[in-house]
Amino acid sequence: MKNVLIVEDHKDIANLVKMHLTDIQCQVVLAATGNEGLQQAETKSFDLIILDLMLPGIDGLEICRRIRKQSDYTPVLMLTSKSTELDRVLGLEVGADDYLVKPFSIRELVARVKALFRRVEALSRQPLDEPMEQTFGVLSINTEKHRVMLRQQLVDLTAKEFELLMQFAAHPGRVYTRAQLLDLVWGHGHEGYEHTVNSHINRLRGKIEQDPAHPDYILTVWGVGYKFNDKFAT
Repeated sequence: MKNVLIVEDHKDIANLVKMHLTDIQCQVVLAATGNEGLQQAETKSFDLIILDLMLPGIDGLEICRRIRKQSDYTPVLMLTSKSTELDRVLGLEVGADDYLVKPFSIRELVARVKALFRRVEALSRQPLDEPMEQTFGVLSINTEKHRVMLRQQLVDLTAKEFELLMQFAAHPGRVYTRAQLLDLVWGHGHEGYEHTVNSHINRLRGKIEQDPAHPDYILTVWGVGYKFNDKFAT
């Protein structure tokens, strides 16, 4: 059974989401304010946190920032009534793994929750014969510790950025379309969501590339998609 924290001040929405997550065998804790949600997140262990952006007290962005300072990584699905690109990007940049804009479909929310669970479980089931740490020039990836180092300095990546990097690094030279990356990393291929891939790759490049405008690791294949530099193929 998965433990889920829902931080949502709209009681009807919170109870509706709780009901549907209980149907998929989740144990749900509700918090109606930012302060209460942060207290729960910092003192208890959860498999997922569903976090509203606008909350009484501490807002969702600040809660997400503080959660990401913890040593244990907990996936965060952010809910927002704001639909601008800037709001979505802010949520992703502070560490949210996915987002939904209100009003949202309960079926889509449940699908996103299941996809996040699948991705975390897939990362934890790495074959024993695969190396836990791989090095590509000045970049090293440790899958067991969910850690990336660049020139021996820790790189702060969100779960989705880490999974994207893992997907690319596991297959240097292989070209992925945006739709393929949506399916492989997010677990769903929603039409029109390709901008999500673009924004994540741009942020990932900003964190691991010496010159993001002229990347050395994640290359653009014009008219097709992206690939990890062939020179790192073994």
